[in-house]
Amino acid sequence: MANRFPTQALPLRTVSAIVIVVFFSVYTASGLVAGGKLFESAFAGIFNLGGMGDYGVGIVITLGVVLAYTVVGGFLAVSMTDFVQGCIMMVALVLMPAVVLFGEGGGGFAQATATLNEVDPTLLSWTEGLTLVGWLSAVTWGLGYFGQPHIIVRFMAIRSVKEVPTARNIGMSWMAISLIGAIGLGIFGRAYAVRNGIQIDDPETIFIILADLLFHPLITGFLYAALLAAVMSTISSQLLVASSSLTEDFYRLFLRKEAGDRECVNVGRVCVVLVGLVAAVIASDPTSNVLSLVGNAWAGFGSAFGPLIILALMWPRTNGAGALAGLIAGAGTAMIWVSLGWNSEFMGGPGVYKIMPGFVASFIAIVVVSLATSDANEYQAATQE
Repeated sequence: MANRFPTQALPLRTVSAIVIVVFFSVYTASGLVAGGKLFESAFAGIFNLGGMGDYGVGIVITLGVVLAYTVVGGFLAVSMTDFVQGCIMMVALVLMPAVVLFGEGGGGFAQATATLNEVDPTLLSWTEGLTLVGWLSAVTWGLGYFGQPHIIVRFMAIRSVKEVPTARNIGMSWMAISLIGAIGLGIFGRAYAVRNGIQIDDPETIFIILADLLFHPLITGFLYAALLAAVMSTISSQLLVASSSLTEDFYRLFLRKEAGDRECVNVGRVCVVLVGLVAAVIASDPTSNVLSLVGNAWAGFGSAFGPLIILALMWPRTNGAGALAGLIAGAGTAMIWVSLGWNSEFMGGPGVYKIMPGFVASFIAIVVVSLATSDANEYQAATQE
């Protein structure tokens, strides 16, 4: 953003760094909560080091392993482990729904559909039981992808522009398979639990419970590893981006402008640990909800960076002042929406997912402020570079 909008380079770097650190602390906490729930569900009563319980030990072990390879290996280690972890995750998200549907006690698609229709017919419909606002709150999750730094940085690190289409095709294929698998597991896993009288106290542990019930212990171990792979790949990417932002946009910008590469690498390692510890504190509450934490961070990033990324690429008139206004308006709106509880209830009706108002506010702010201020030909300068 600083290269694209040099007239506002310093404030853009500063505000971006603040947004990244704040929301990545929350996002990283969601992964640690998932790790804690895995240990709490899979190893009930086994771990209780220092009175932390299985949940606390799960957080410590998950964070410790991620910190080890992220601090030592940096971006290269995160990229390599992400590839392996992604493959494991995709296999698990194809295997699990298939066994839930067609394995022993599954009953196939027809029986699962019949069970779901008895429990809640809206589970199999895209629109039934939803208001327009409710439907929009669901589908606008997709807007968040445009503003996720840990996703965008992968394309920024690509070796050449010619490889972008291939990366796009691989990325979209992986996401389609994994998301369909995850949704299928959630929906058909519920049908399996109802039909077989399985009590699920925490819906977010359905993967863990079914892995233990349906598979040989060796395969169950693989599936647990897949769940940890999902957690670890996300946490490591987030810690790396957050630490880089702290190092480059705070330490090197304000504290030590003459800092060399080796010094910045060491500072980055310290920042990785610090952000991880803050996330662990946020995740320490055993009643924390993974989806709620992810929803807050996802909306914050999507609102702050999503419209800015799109307009910076697609609308030449976007300028530095507009970019800064959009960044502040998007992040601020999302945070206000959460603090006022409008995500759960809005004006006496159902809640509105915070990315909707945040994305709109950011988009409008960028356009209005850009048109109201002078054009410094930043687009032409950026394209010529």
